[in-house]
Amino acid sequence: MNYEKDFLTGLFRTMLRIRLFEEKVAQIFSEGRIHGAVHLYIGEEAVATGACAALKPDDYITSTHRGHGHCLAKGGKLDKMMAEIFGKATGYCKGKGGSMHIADLNVGILGANGIVGGGIPIAVGAALGTRVRSENRVTMCFFGDGASNTGSFHESLNLASVLRLPVVFVCENNQWAVSTPARYSIRAENVADRAAGYAMPGQIVDGSDPLAVYEVVSDAVGRARSGEGPTLVEAKTYRWEGHYRGDPETYRAREEVNEWREKRDPIKLFAARLTEEQTVTQQELDAIQQQTAGLVESAVLFAEESQLPPSDSLYTDLYA
Repeated sequence: MNYEKDFLTGLFRTMLRIRLFEEKVAQIFSEGRIHGAVHLYIGEEAVATGACAALKPDDYITSTHRGHGHCLAKGGKLDKMMAEIFGKATGYCKGKGGSMHIADLNVGILGANGIVGGGIPIAVGAALGTRVRSENRVTMCFFGDGASNTGSFHESLNLASVLRLPVVFVCENNQWAVSTPARYSIRAENVADRAAGYAMPGQIVDGSDPLAVYEVVSDAVGRARSGEGPTLVEAKTYRWEGHYRGDPETYRAREEVNEWREKRDPIKLFAARLTEEQTVTQQELDAIQQQTAGLVESAVLFAEESQLPPSDSLYTDLYA
């Protein structure tokens, strides 16, 4: 399949934006400039990038506690996301949500979620809502291998299948649910194998290849939009960092981590592909990197200069 240069460089730009944003968050967290936990998406950039590229601007996504990459890939703004992580009033949720609860309804981000598997039933509800309103929207649900063992996963897939809802379930199998390897907690060889129990297609894709993800997810989105119902897509990927920033990671071998870092880096692999196929030059990629790094630095400056939420807004926007 042939792709336009702008589309391909757009994928590279999005992956790089996620990587540099996450690296900066890791840095400022380690320096004590932000508070609370952060769960980094480094190493998984190709999944969110390829998957969200298959969506329209008014389609929906639900995210996870490791959601910065999903939000950026769907069109979230660097400055408002960084401000939210800093707890500032200019953030997406006025500084009250933090890293794990970023949302932007204007671009279809229904929200990240600190509860494992919490976004799965929300996605099904959103898809049902679009059906009731006769809207031709698709909802995409991101979740991890650990969430595929929750009751909400199975109930949600069952209901989505029964009602033929326009939802795409994207499991980011990054091999580890906190400190538990997927091979210990999932009897099936693949999470995608579970799709058979709900009479929906189950597809497996290399989560280090944004184009492969885009193609598989595009098929699933097409099925959903045409009324054929849901699909379960499993992207095989890997989180380079610990479960959270500061995780001692005593549960996994450094050789395993280094293997993925050195041989399966989605950004390096895609950059090499673009230059080898003479789609872009290395100079063009370097320029994208320099520009993106500048945007991330600007986002940090915006967040640092923003005000904290005023004390009289403590109970504003609370509904429970």
